[in-house]
Amino acid sequence: MKTILVPIDFSKSSEYAAKMAAKIALKMDATVYLIHLIELPKGVIDMGFASRFSIPESMLYLRKVREKVLEFKENFFNKDIQVEYFIKLNNPFEGIIKYADKIDADLIVMGTKGHSNFKEIRIGSNTEKVVRTSTTPVIVVKKDSKKFKLKNLVFASSFKNEDKKEVFRKFLYFANIFNSKIHLLKVNTASNFESTHDAKEKITEFIKEYQLPKYSINIYNDVSIEKGILNFSRDVNADLISLSTHGRSGLSHLINASVTRKLSNKALKPILTIRV
Repeated sequence: MKTILVPIDFSKSSEYAAKMAAKIALKMDATVYLIHLIELPKGVIDMGFASRFSIPESMLYLRKVREKVLEFKENFFNKDIQVEYFIKLNNPFEGIIKYADKIDADLIVMGTKGHSNFKEIRIGSNTEKVVRTSTTPVIVVKKDSKKFKLKNLVFASSFKNEDKKEVFRKFLYFANIFNSKIHLLKVNTASNFESTHDAKEKITEFIKEYQLPKYSINIYNDVSIEKGILNFSRDVNADLISLSTHGRSGLSHLINASVTRKLSNKALKPILTIRV
C-alpha cells in the first residue's frame, strides 16, 4: 500500500480523515495525496455566468484555496510523510473516483457528513457514492481518534461467495501490517437465520487457505444486520469495521444496500469497505 488519497474540504470530518491517513502512511511508508475539489454550480456554466468573474478574481480565489490546502497539510502531516496535493474544478464524487484512478490509489480515506465553507461543495454527501462504486478500498471516518490503533478489526460477511476471497485478501494485508486481531463476524437475523454449527463450518472453510495468527469466529444474533455489526463491534471494542461492497447494490449478501449507509451514519468507529 503505497498511495493514499484523502479528499479534503477543511471540515472537521476531513481533519479526522487526514489524521488517520497520516498514521497509516507512517506505518506503510505511503505517499498521501490530498485533493480539494471545487464544483461550480451547473447553472453558472450552462448560462455563461462564469464570464462575470475576472481572471484576477479567479487567481486570488485559487491562491486563497491553495494557502488553505498548504496550511492543512502543515497542520496534519509531519515531515516524515510525503504529501502531494491537487486543487481541481470537478464534481466531488466524480473527482474522487477520477483521481484515485489517476494516481493508482491503494486506499481512499475520507470523512463523512463533512462540508466546506463553500456551500456548493459537500464531500460528506458523496461518501456513499464513492463507497458503492470505488474499486479502491475506502475507509470512512466519522470522529477523531486521539489514540489511533488498529488492534481489533471486525470483518463482517456472509462468507458465501468465492468473490469475497479477494476482498478478504485485501483486508488481511491491511490487518497483518498492523498486527491486528481479526474478529470474523456472521450476523443472524430472524429472516436470514443459520445455525451456529453451519455458520462456523462455513467460516472455517472460508479461511482455511489463510494463516490467521490472531482471530475469532463469531455468530451474532440481532434484529438487523447493521445493529448486529454495531453491537458486536462495541462488545469487542473494535477499532475498525470492514465490509465488502457491490458496485450496483451496495453491500453484497448483507441483505440490502442500506446497511453501508446506516453503518456510516451510526458507527463511530472507522469503516473499511472493499468492493467485490
